[in-house]
Amino acid sequence: MGKYVIMGIQGSGKGTQAKLLAADYDLIHLSMGEVFRAHIHNGTHLGQTIRDLVAGGHLVSDGIVNQVLRTRLDETDCQRGFVLDGYPRNLTQAAFLLELVPLDGVINVTVPDEVVTARMLARRLCDDCGRDWNLQAHAPRVPGVCDDCGGAIVAREDDTPSAIASRLADFHTQTAPVLDLFREHDLVIDIDGTQPPAQVQDQIRRKLGLTVS
Repeated sequence: MGKYVIMGIQGSGKGTQAKLLAADYDLIHLSMGEVFRAHIHNGTHLGQTIRDLVAGGHLVSDGIVNQVLRTRLDETDCQRGFVLDGYPRNLTQAAFLLELVPLDGVINVTVPDEVVTARMLARRLCDDCGRDWNLQAHAPRVPGVCDDCGGAIVAREDDTPSAIASRLADFHTQTAPVLDLFREHDLVIDIDGTQPPAQVQDQIRRKLGLTVS
């Protein structure tokens, strides 16, 4: 049982690492993006509020995001532990989380900007079935053609060099103060995300003091 936060820029592999850790230690992989989508899909009051804000071009406030998190953490399955992915995104959310639950660790998956940029520029999407591909790590057998449905493999619209550079800058600006706050509470472990996934996971478990098979 443990309560962890995993942080890292998009393309760092943190989602994969969160799933691996959660699967082996009977934890919930708590992706805030998926929690939001579930509220919207199920038509909850929070979901409707979020849908209306997004449709109107507005940002979802920290208050609403925090309420969504609190509601999810109150559910029974989270009591045995979780790996929180996609939250907190700023100091206000980080301070709220520290007051809400006693964290056991914050996993900071670090990857140089140039490596993340190359990974994201290599990402592709099937135009028909929506399957994700990556020309570096897992390319389709026939270039440009999806193995599953034969659809065309296309680049993501937002994976341009300028868009990626903007996302990286925003991430560093928002994340640095959050990590500083967590470091003040001696919670952060820094992980080299450039290694193969299995080695990254091994390093996470060793630094967290978990049993390593």
